[in-house]
Amino acid sequence: MVTDRIKFLRDEINKHNYNYYVNDNPSISDYEYDKLFAELKELESEHPELITADSPTQRVGKISEGFSQYTHKHRLYSLDNTYNYEDLRKWYEKITDEYGENTELVCELKIDGLAISLIYENGYFTKGVTRGDGVTGEEITPNLKTIKAIPLKLFENVNLEVRGEIYMPKSSFEKLNEENLKNGEKLFANPRNAASGSIRQLDSSITAKRDLSMFTYTLMPDDLPNPPSTHYESLMYMKKLGFKTNPNIKLCKNVEEAIDYCEKWALKRFDLDYATDGVVIKVNKISIQEDMGYTARAPKWATAFKFPPEEITTKVRDIQFGVGKTGAITPVAILRPVQLAGTTVSRASLHNFDEIKRLDLRIGDKVLIKKAAEIIPKVIKVIDTPQHDSRPVYTPPERCPSCRHNLVTLDGEVNLYCINPDCPEMVKSKIAFWVSKDAMDIDSLGPAMIEQLYSKGLVKSPADLYKLTIEDLMTLDSVKDKLASNIYNAIQKSKQQPLKRLITALTIKNIGKETADILAGTFGSLEKLRNATEEELQTVNKIGLLTALEIHKFFNDPRNVKMLDELIELGVNPAPALQPKSDILKGKTFVLTGTLKNMTRSEAGDIIKSHGGQTSSKVSQKTNFVLAGENPGSKFDKAQSLGVTILTEDDFLEMIKE
Repeated sequence: MVTDRIKFLRDEINKHNYNYYVNDNPSISDYEYDKLFAELKELESEHPELITADSPTQRVGKISEGFSQYTHKHRLYSLDNTYNYEDLRKWYEKITDEYGENTELVCELKIDGLAISLIYENGYFTKGVTRGDGVTGEEITPNLKTIKAIPLKLFENVNLEVRGEIYMPKSSFEKLNEENLKNGEKLFANPRNAASGSIRQLDSSITAKRDLSMFTYTLMPDDLPNPPSTHYESLMYMKKLGFKTNPNIKLCKNVEEAIDYCEKWALKRFDLDYATDGVVIKVNKISIQEDMGYTARAPKWATAFKFPPEEITTKVRDIQFGVGKTGAITPVAILRPVQLAGTTVSRASLHNFDEIKRLDLRIGDKVLIKKAAEIIPKVIKVIDTPQHDSRPVYTPPERCPSCRHNLVTLDGEVNLYCINPDCPEMVKSKIAFWVSKDAMDIDSLGPAMIEQLYSKGLVKSPADLYKLTIEDLMTLDSVKDKLASNIYNAIQKSKQQPLKRLITALTIKNIGKETADILAGTFGSLEKLRNATEEELQTVNKIGLLTALEIHKFFNDPRNVKMLDELIELGVNPAPALQPKSDILKGKTFVLTGTLKNMTRSEAGDIIKSHGGQTSSKVSQKTNFVLAGENPGSKFDKAQSLGVTILTEDDFLEMIKE
């Protein structure tokens, strides 16, 4: 039914929004996402009675309460997209049917950044506002004043508003990530996310260090005595006033010239120092623009031609496997190295063995690969060749690549598992997770050192970490006195980590950070959790039957009992869960993002729980508040799109105070 399809599309689009904006881990490309959006839009146009106010087609986003709000004098619209030249010709044909042949067009590269509106009074820059939901934006003038591409004073004393795109050059993006890597800070997924996070800094001095720039592309000439009569003239006028406009703008006599422009930049775009994912094509004559008007979300006189994602063929040399901390086997395609979207790709995850079967992938096959959203290498399909059928059909391994034990499948799952508790790769994966920031947070102990500790027989389980001496650590390559002492002290310090971290570190199946937090808050001590019955576990919020069985099974496994007893004997004594101080936040769910000034996010989470609230790693319709510090990242964007209330650190502290 159409109703079911529309609901499915809305759910899919919301899911992919979450993957892109919260996890920084897009599961589909922009092209695939836009196809879903286009289908939803078409179905809703055919069945307008099914349009709802919360449909993705009816809004662009919501405004954050972390900045002052400003209502735009003129709404900022989205753009409709076209993906092939035939659709572009049809769009142009409708225009020429009404306004005559050879209606001029202007082509501009579509900059992958953050839309901004700038307001000038008597030639002076007075206000800068983000797009927000298109009607109301965030006033971020101090941050924008740090961007040198934005003139503080124009060459003429005029009153006007211009719009453009804030972006971060690719070279600056790479430099920023290198510095963040060096300092142990978060890496940005792409230049757009980096620009978005940088422009929303509460401290504008941080924005100033991020090397942002801006291309101006729209003039709102309400207050001009003699406004330009064409879009191209307005671009040239903005350039004359002192604005930075894209040097690759082209005035085209007809759609065929616009298509030539698109073909040219589909290949040349990778040579640019900024990200572009398409071409914006606009009717040149302003009077025609005004006559054509707008749909509910986009101008009728403009469209965005989206470049297809870059795809390239290569050869699958091998399929290898990784063993995770739970024993799950993950297949990885080993490829003949190729250049794709500016990087060398030699590996691509195959997710699971069902995906290999679906693709009918065989070693030696020629395959088409792309980077989903220009980030994640992905095998799209096998190229049909005469040699394909002559190659052996791929069969999943029967034995673990690490320990050679038989692999098993578990009910309801597609993954293969190694269930040998002594599997070397699984043991090392468990230890690596134990020391990670999400678990016991033991600094300076990385995978290479864990490999050495294991190969030397010094560590065979997490408990063995607490038996290490400084002398043991100094037997590792490149580890001297100071580093050995630092690692030793970090191990000792971890003995007092909160109970929730220890529960997370144990790698109980289906138990992540949030569930570990709930268990810690419910039982309060490791002893009570260890002795909990299946019935008691099932009564815990968000713990279902299967998860309760896994927890009970873990704590009654003789090997785990022995390891836990050993940890306690070695002094691992997790701090008890915090008891609520009040219930003022009872029933409220918070998501934390960015860097806070007066506390860590973990400390803020503890405060929230101490007043009866709960935290989540995901922004959803059920989220009550997002607490945003500096450099909030994509969770901030997700909160905006869902209309979730965003708090600054000061807002949060005032809330607790009250």
